Amino acid sequence: MKPEEIEALSFKIIDHEAQAHTFNAMQWQVVRRMIHTSADFDYQTSVRFHPDAIAAGLGAIRRGKTIITDTTMAMAGIRKKELSRFGVSVECLINNEKVNKIAAAAGTTRAKAAVDAALEKMEDGIYVVGNAPTALLRLIEVVRENKAGPALIVGLCVGFVNAAESKAALIELDFPYISNIGRKGGSNVAASVVNALAILATGTKFV
Repeated sequence: MKPEEIEALSFKIIDHEAQAHTFNAMQWQVVRRMIHTSADFDYQTSVRFHPDAIAAGLGAIRRGKTIITDTTMAMAGIRKKELSRFGVSVECLINNEKVNKIAAAAGTTRAKAAVDAALEKMEDGIYVVGNAPTALLRLIEVVRENKAGPALIVGLCVGFVNAAESKAALIELDFPYISNIGRKGGSNVAASVVNALAILATGTKFV
């Protein structure tokens, strides 16, 4: 089978096996791609959308705003083909030398320091957190303090320490987000959210 045939068949299987849900058409395209990436139907019940999330994400992409990720893995997993049509750049500051020095001096994580280093870059863009709760918690802080204004936060931390808690804090924030409840998540799943938004932004028909 060709790659596109495999993908199309995968989505048919997902749609067939999925239980009834309350997502609207655009939200479902995001969730089904998360399921496609992880083979985990738990996302069907755990994903949460702010009411303005899809519109905010599509607007940021169509305006060519920057996408910032917390890991190089998330950055690598984001499809650049669709985003290039809008002039969108995808960046990750986790390995930035300045960020590393600041994190070491402060005794904090590089992911947290990277958020502060990206305050200007993230303006009206999308900040994607697929791994580090420290990054998401810091992002929530700077948004609350009006120090940062991304259009959308994708918060899908994974793990046992503050992953679920940081996402719960994001969901309580009156700010455009796409997240989930619980410990599951990851850079690949976070990237799949952006990929779904990128495809929606192009107006390409989903399989």
